[in-house]
Amino acid sequence: MSSPPLVAVVLGSANDIETIEPCLEQLRALAVPYEVRVLSAHRTPDAAAAFARGAADAGLRVLIGAAGMAAHLAGTLAASTPLPVIGVPLPSPLGGAEALLSTVQMPGGVPVACVAVGKAGPVNAAILAAQILGVGDPAFRERIRALKEELARDGLARDREMREKHRWAP
Repeated sequence: MSSPPLVAVVLGSANDIETIEPCLEQLRALAVPYEVRVLSAHRTPDAAAAFARGAADAGLRVLIGAAGMAAHLAGTLAASTPLPVIGVPLPSPLGGAEALLSTVQMPGGVPVACVAVGKAGPVNAAILAAQILGVGDPAFRERIRALKEELARDGLARDREMREKHRWAP
């Protein structure tokens, strides 16, 4: 039997699934049980707010809202839940700056943690969600510690390769 989801990844549009797939991959790699929903701050605002209102009672611990353009989804979720919300501003034909500003410029009392636009954003959202879960669960803390060690090893290996490849020799 699988574990109930602890994280909900909420997309503003089903078209965003390919962009958010790295987030889902990272959640799977960290063994974070998750669910994916498609709820729009503009097309289905009542459903998005109702979902956020019931999220804690449903056993969820973190919400990730991914949207582009007029990216009000994470704010809509945050306005309706006591849970932490991570906003993932998605790239757009305008570059994603509008989504970033829509996600990060929240009024006082309605915080949204915001990650980068582009490739790193979805992955960082998953890692941040696992870190939040790790506050109360040592298994998640251990997985994050192991991930950070792996990142450090990979970084040092790239450093060695670069030094060897570009060693100056008179």
